[in-house]
Amino acid sequence: MRKAAKALTGSRTGVGDKRSTILRAAIKVFAGKGYFSSKVSDIAREAGIADGTVYLYFKSKDEILRSIFDQAMEDFISEGKRELKDVSSPPDKLSKIAGLHLEKLGSDRDLAIVFQVELRGSTKFMREFSAAGFADYLDIIRATIEDGQKDGIFRDDIKASTAAKIFYGALDEMVTNWILSEQSYELAPVANDVISIFLGGMLRQ
Repeated sequence: MRKAAKALTGSRTGVGDKRSTILRAAIKVFAGKGYFSSKVSDIAREAGIADGTVYLYFKSKDEILRSIFDQAMEDFISEGKRELKDVSSPPDKLSKIAGLHLEKLGSDRDLAIVFQVELRGSTKFMREFSAAGFADYLDIIRATIEDGQKDGIFRDDIKASTAAKIFYGALDEMVTNWILSEQSYELAPVANDVISIFLGGMLRQ
C-alpha cells in the first residue's frame, strides 16, 4: 500500500505534482495541528509555496480535506481491486483486505491521524465521506462476504451488510488504538488477529 501513500506525495514540478505536494503538506499540517486549528497559510508554508498558489488548486481548506480522502480512497480501492483480482477464496479476500488496510495506514501515521481523527471532526464531514468512496469500500467487503455465503463458507443468518460494517469497524479500531498507543509496534500484523476473530464468528461450523 505504499503506492497509495506515494500518490499523495509527488514532487514539486508539474500541475499534478504541485497538487500532490499541497495534499501531502496538508496531511502533515492537519495531523500535527488539527484540521480546525490549521490555516491555508500553514499548508502553503509546509509545501514551500505562496498562499495564493494553494487557491489555484483548491477553493478552500474543506476542499483540501475532501481531496485527501477522495484521493486516498481512490488509490486504495483501485489497488485493492488489483490485489484481489487473482484471489478466489472469500476468506482469503478478507484477509487480503485487512492486510492492505492496516499496511497502508500503518505506513503513513500522518494520513492515519487525518483519517481516524480529523475526518470525524464534524457530522457534516462524516456524512459527506460516508456517501463517497467509503461506501464503495464497504461494498467490496459486503460483496466478498455475500460470495462466501453463497458458497456455503460463511453463515447466512447474518446480514452481509452488517458483517461488513463489523469487519471494517474492527480494522478501524485497531488503527485508532495504534495512533493513541504509547507503545511502538507494527500495525499490519494485527490484521491476522482481526481475521482470526472475524472468521471464527462467520465460518460455518
